[in-house]
Amino acid sequence: VQLQASGGGLVQAGGSLRLSCAASGRTFSNYAMGWFRQAPGKGREFVAATSGSGGSTYYADSVQGRFTISRDNAKKTVYLQMNSLKPEDAAVYYCASDWEARRCTQYASRYDYWGQGTLVTVSS
Repeated sequence: VQLQASGGGLVQAGGSLRLSCAASGRTFSNYAMGWFRQAPGKGREFVAATSGSGGSTYYADSVQGRFTISRDNAKKTVYLQMNSLKPEDAAVYYCASDWEARRCTQYASRYDYWGQGTLVTVSS
């Protein structure tokens, strides 16, 4: 499977961005999807996850209430709507797939395929 993330860019604090991650190669609804991020000099951090059906979602405390993960299985795409962005949200954002469709996990080791990342920059 291949994952292609897009939608990153430069935004002012308080602004919004929507990231997309397009998948190819497998029946998209058969696996859960997650978003992670990595800021310069820091480790990879879980952001949000959604089950294969989209019926379950899970968020990091740091983004709860500001970010929304969603998916369109017909388009084989998962989205991350990011509102009220803060400078500390700046990072490279990665999407990843998890073969267990019902799982919604924050553990990066559970994800088997990763996209290339898209850069989000937030100016203060």
